[in-house]
Amino acid sequence: MKPLLLWSDLLIFLLVVVLTVFFLRLARDPQTREHWREVFSTRLGMVTMTLILVYVGIALLDSLHFRRALEPVAGSPEGEVFYSNKVTSVLDVMLGGMGERFERTYSAPFALDSFEKQDMKDDNGLTYRDFPPLEHAGRHLDHPGERWDDVLAKSAAALLWGALFSVLAIALQWAFLRRSPFPWHASWITQAAVICSAVWLVSMSRHYHVLGTDLGGADVAYQSIKGIRTGVLLGTLATLIMLPIAVSLGVMAGYFKGWVDDVVQYLYTTLSSIPGILLIAASVLLFQVYIDLHPDFFSIGLEKADARFLALCFILGVTSWSSLCRLIRAETLKISQLGYVQAAHAFGVSHHRILVRHILPNVTHIILITFVLDFSALVLAEAVLSYIGVGIDPNMASWGNMINGARSELSREPVVWWTLSGAFFFMFVLVLAANLFSDLVRDAFDPRSGAGRSAT
Repeated sequence: MKPLLLWSDLLIFLLVVVLTVFFLRLARDPQTREHWREVFSTRLGMVTMTLILVYVGIALLDSLHFRRALEPVAGSPEGEVFYSNKVTSVLDVMLGGMGERFERTYSAPFALDSFEKQDMKDDNGLTYRDFPPLEHAGRHLDHPGERWDDVLAKSAAALLWGALFSVLAIALQWAFLRRSPFPWHASWITQAAVICSAVWLVSMSRHYHVLGTDLGGADVAYQSIKGIRTGVLLGTLATLIMLPIAVSLGVMAGYFKGWVDDVVQYLYTTLSSIPGILLIAASVLLFQVYIDLHPDFFSIGLEKADARFLALCFILGVTSWSSLCRLIRAETLKISQLGYVQAAHAFGVSHHRILVRHILPNVTHIILITFVLDFSALVLAEAVLSYIGVGIDPNMASWGNMINGARSELSREPVVWWTLSGAFFFMFVLVLAANLFSDLVRDAFDPRSGAGRSAT
């Protein structure tokens, strides 16, 4: 195999390293450490953080890409290896080839036959219309009536294996964390549920399409899992692109005031007056034109989709900083009038030192709260943009593309509901966990909340 490093792969690993270093540096501050202790001292904090880490772990596994070597071709030079244009990730391997089992078209969850009738021929060559049997579902059954008994038996076996893996994982953690003051039992219950669900899904997908298939015959459960990387990376990247712009402009406007404040206010007022969807759509379409005019820059289709994805992250970040900038400007205006900042001015302390030592630490709670809140908002924004056709490239799995493809399915009779349900479930869990976690972070870090005051 040949490793393949996309720009988005490099960025997601770089982001993990940077965020780890950032939070380790924050933990050195006793007051910050006390705030985080308050967040993780609750069962809800442990559960939501566990779910977020599960999503991040799946995104990291799906970012380890490689291309498999092709079989040697007769007449090719000895020793020369050709690689497939299909890009595979470590997650694809762990899912047991779930993405390689295609059907002709729609099939319902756990179905044995196609969802649509097709022209078929009997043994005498006569044509008739019926529901053709699926190629990769229930082929091991001797009789279709055995399906649900087989599902129950295989589900019980898979859940037993999942319970065994859960016990091993929790036992290893318990050996190191048994004296920790945090409610780890809430995290362990969540981990057990995730492990059992993952083992069950991978095991059952070898014999059935757990969430059915879409119009192209692709497994819906596989597409929903592959959309995790897109959602996590887009929310994180776009937020981190937005933060430096908003923080730097907001702090400068609130601290220096005068013409600097006027210019910054003019910038975010002008940006806010332009409809966001139109601005993002126009920017994405302009970049798509650039990609179409320079096809030689991309050797495979996934690299082109990756370039469009990074462009969307950049555009979302650049166009969504105005709200945070307003908040930080207002907070900086208040802090700059406090006594210790005025005293620093009187003693001749430089502007740079005042900003680093007095201003930025006191707006950190706003940055942290906004980071988590905007993350979930940008995950939802991707779904909206893909729904109107200016989001993620169709070659890249995303929940927005699944929802966009489900528009016509909801008007069918009978309704094809499983494509929308798969995308909705995985997106709902991520956004809900991020929002609940952001509430805990806000209560702990916001000095205006009762929890924040009690912690300090």
